[in-house]
Amino acid sequence: MTLIQSINPWTGEVIKEFLPTGPKEIEEKLQLSQETFKSWKKTPISDRSKLLKAAGEILRNNKNHFARLISLEMGKVIRESRAEVEKCAWACDFYAEEGEIFLSEEHISLSDGKKAKLIHQPLGTILAVMPWNFPFWQVFRFAAPTLMAGNTGILKHASNVPQCALAIESVFQEAGFPAGVFQSFLIDSTQTLKLLEDNRIKAVSLTGSEKAGAAVASASGKNIKKSLLELGGSDPFIVLADADIEKAAETAVKARMVNFGQSCIAGKRFIIEESVYDRFLEIFKEKISQLKCGDPMNEDSDYACMARPDLAAELYVQVQKSAALGAKILKGGHKPEDGIAKFQPTILTDIPVNSPAFSEELFGPVASVFKVKSAQEAIQIANSTEFGLGASIWTTDLKRGELLASEIESGAVFLNAMVASQPALPFGGIKKSGFGRELGRQGILEFVNTKTVYLG
Repeated sequence: MTLIQSINPWTGEVIKEFLPTGPKEIEEKLQLSQETFKSWKKTPISDRSKLLKAAGEILRNNKNHFARLISLEMGKVIRESRAEVEKCAWACDFYAEEGEIFLSEEHISLSDGKKAKLIHQPLGTILAVMPWNFPFWQVFRFAAPTLMAGNTGILKHASNVPQCALAIESVFQEAGFPAGVFQSFLIDSTQTLKLLEDNRIKAVSLTGSEKAGAAVASASGKNIKKSLLELGGSDPFIVLADADIEKAAETAVKARMVNFGQSCIAGKRFIIEESVYDRFLEIFKEKISQLKCGDPMNEDSDYACMARPDLAAELYVQVQKSAALGAKILKGGHKPEDGIAKFQPTILTDIPVNSPAFSEELFGPVASVFKVKSAQEAIQIANSTEFGLGASIWTTDLKRGELLASEIESGAVFLNAMVASQPALPFGGIKKSGFGRELGRQGILEFVNTKTVYLG
């Protein structure tokens, strides 16, 4: 039996090893989840709210412990890990406070004088297939609304963050949620697809790669089950000539370097009007060069490493292919050591249309910078991708910005701010960035049966 390893990507050290969840245990946990759902769906919303509030408190009270697990398993700097845990607590509070309103009955008056109403009822056990890049946040933005709606949840987390997976399960246990409301399975992708064949799994939410999303969507479609997919992104960060260039460039650094570039909604393609291009690039390069690399546990480290050595190697190949096709490497671009997850922040310019830096998602600290003659050319380049997750537009003319935002093909557009998720705003993409929405009211209604009741 192959053990699941928790490996520190900064040092390469094997921290812990875990036995995978076996067939017998999977069956027992599935049965427990189904049985628990029968009572959990009838639990008053006010009681669910108290438990979710308690989960948020546990996250806050143990913030440093959970943050350390995140940094140890995927290399995020400790400051960002603490912020991630705090954000999870925020999501718990938000749905604890707003869930009852979001799930309340909706009344409809019909033209013939009759009435009807919509009620929102939970579906059952929902499977969550989650990635390593935000190992707590990705799970809690699923779990907080899904459990609040009265569903039970099963987590299949990324194989390189098993300690995070088990720690999240412990949060719900300690908060007092009934056994079976939320459980973590340590399983592989083959077992995950097999789970979708089980009638006790009613729907699936996946955040991950396009390949993983296609596999899960295919399996859920074959078994006629709802799926929600949040996949890759190649988010445009558009800076127009009338923008506050200093602020835009400084924010661009944060947008590209958040989580060391390993974020679906990180700014990846920086599209700059030519009159301010040189100034933007000067500030952008300078600010990135000032960032400090160091141990993720050090408070003064701005970045550390990627989550796995193979990810660093793949990113380097994309950079080299782009350079071979004509892209210029303005900064970085050096080959990482074999078996090492460290990677140098990289800036590419003069990017040809047929290169990976133009058409693919670069999931790491590589910025693709484009020079354009007009706002319309910026929109054209922004939309020339198979992805459509988020976008950022920088301009002092907000009315113009809103008009341009309507032309962007994405799930969200942020004006004069970097794209970010938060509990109150619906989050998701279009095109190959996926479908469905997490967070906001839409997020809690994704995994419910919106039932029409006609009042004759």
